[in-house]
Amino acid sequence: MIENTLFIILLWAALGYLIGSVPFGVVIARVMGLGNLRDIGSGNIGATNVLRTGSKPAAAATLVLDAAKGAVALLLARAVAGEDAAQVAAFAAMIGHCYPVWLKFKGGKGVATFIGVMLAFAWPVGIAVCLVWLAVVALTRQSSRGGLAAAASSSILTVLMGYGFGYLLSLALTVFIIWRHRANIARIRAGTEPKIGQKD
Repeated sequence: MIENTLFIILLWAALGYLIGSVPFGVVIARVMGLGNLRDIGSGNIGATNVLRTGSKPAAAATLVLDAAKGAVALLLARAVAGEDAAQVAAFAAMIGHCYPVWLKFKGGKGVATFIGVMLAFAWPVGIAVCLVWLAVVALTRQSSRGGLAAAASSSILTVLMGYGFGYLLSLALTVFIIWRHRANIARIRAGTEPKIGQKD
């Protein structure tokens, strides 16, 4: 078992943050000539807002790459420094995606990155979380509901499926996603939350 110093943990936190802070949605929109993502829809940098450009390939690429950020941060840290560093790097990647220094700390809402983290942490849990997300999105056609449901289920699934050592990570990610979706939650309660493909 690898034992890490505080310096090593902080180093992986910094690396995780930098990996997570790459704004793939903005980059893809510009490369594909879709305009400035900040001026489209909600102005969010995630896949749901990229879809509002009308380009499904761009949205799919953003979804995959944003998920990859969380997965890469966790797997890289796990391979080099062990599980504690991996979980710290994963959470830092989430912070980086939501509050990227390159975009004045105005980033995405973290669902894709969260899913990438869960798949890399323990793929059975990740698959289960994805199924929850897909089921809720299919029923409601609201990405925010799917993300919130997936996050809320993750801590329970982590324990039930035998990966309790990741409980605190999944719980922290859930709280973070709920915080990032507080405006969506208010709209859901008011019945004004847009469906996938609609403008905010």
